[in-house]
Amino acid sequence: MKKLLAVLFILTLFTSCSIDGGKNPENITPKDYSAENETQITEYLAKNNLTAKAQATGTGLYFIINEQGTGKQASASSTVTVVYKGTLLSGSVFDQSNADGATFPLSQLIEGWKEGIPYFKEGGSGVLIIPAHLGYGSYNQKGIPAGSVLIFDIKLVAVTN
Repeated sequence: MKKLLAVLFILTLFTSCSIDGGKNPENITPKDYSAENETQITEYLAKNNLTAKAQATGTGLYFIINEQGTGKQASASSTVTVVYKGTLLSGSVFDQSNADGATFPLSQLIEGWKEGIPYFKEGGSGVLIIPAHLGYGSYNQKGIPAGSVLIFDIKLVAVTN
């Protein structure tokens, strides 16, 4: 009987483990925040008088180019150095680089950056407004609540192909 209980315990342990590599540790059914985020973004743009400057892509990403830049343009395989500040719609800062910027392979970043950074050339600056499905989706991420719209003020310092 003890062996049977031990086997059942072990089977229960293994079947309750996550099979998705830990990406969804709470086994949350992903929620589609697209409609909610679109409303939040359009309200944010209107409230901050940015509607005329913002450009939308077919994926729901919005970007504002304050300065286009004149250097190289990033591609999916580029490594980029970016001075950035990430905030939520509330204005609270969740991440930022130092004044020299941070260097990343673009392929390893969230979808919103992969799509948005190539709109700028080296020396360019602006804003990326990223809906949840291009950010962290239905998952909490280091102080960023699930379903959050992410706003990044960026300056593209360098592109290495």
